[in-house]
Amino acid sequence: MRKNQSDIPAVPVIQVIERMFALIDVLASREDAISLKEISEKTGLHPSTTHRILNDLAVGRFVDRPEAGSYRLGMRLLELGNLVKGRLNVRDAALGPMRELHKLTQQPVNLSMRQGDEIVYIERSYSERSGMQVVRAIGGRAALHLTSTGKLFLAADDPQRVRSYATRTGLAGHTRNSITQLPALERELSKARQYGIARDNEELELGVRCMAAGIYDDQGKLVAGLSISAPADRLDEGWLPKLQATANEISGALGFKEGMPATPSPSGNSSPSAGA
Repeated sequence: MRKNQSDIPAVPVIQVIERMFALIDVLASREDAISLKEISEKTGLHPSTTHRILNDLAVGRFVDRPEAGSYRLGMRLLELGNLVKGRLNVRDAALGPMRELHKLTQQPVNLSMRQGDEIVYIERSYSERSGMQVVRAIGGRAALHLTSTGKLFLAADDPQRVRSYATRTGLAGHTRNSITQLPALERELSKARQYGIARDNEELELGVRCMAAGIYDDQGKLVAGLSISAPADRLDEGWLPKLQATANEISGALGFKEGMPATPSPSGNSSPSAGA
């Protein structure tokens, strides 16, 4: 009979594996090499047991011995970590949390990334019950300054790059609410920096409002935005904490930790195929 995830024990059932995890945790707590004696004391394991397990880990390059009697984490862990990181992508990390957010709001939830001067919608979660007349298709594009997620990316840029964007695009509008003047856009971006949230107030489509929070990777780079779209008269400010929490959950799955400096990618030009 196949076991459910909840049936899996929270701790290893094989004693030597449990001890191995304890040794790795001690090594991970220090940047420099640690003596066998100190490792033994911190784990509560007998020195001979500690020595035997560490030597086996060293054979597999999970542990290094820079000098006799001292140990540190090995390069094999870095190699494996890079493999895991390379297999993570924004869409996989976001899909489950997006569905939960949609269940709560009953409104379309969008995942989008920057590509040049536009955002590209790479995933969405929605139902016909939302009452939305416009649902952005996966692969659809929109100018940065007209969308909530796009404003997050612009807010993360320095002022000169924002001015360059305005010059390139002319800040063309789609509706009477579109921001088409640089000073107004700069004020909007200042609010996005202050609160970590950006909004689209019927700027891309009349009758549709959006709010977005950023998603960050393990380097603190802004890689995507998570947004809720709703009919203009039904966007609920009470959704904001859950939106932020969901974006933080996805960021955490990508390796982002609270306190990291959050910055955009140096090029400001992410490709959906690269991260999605």
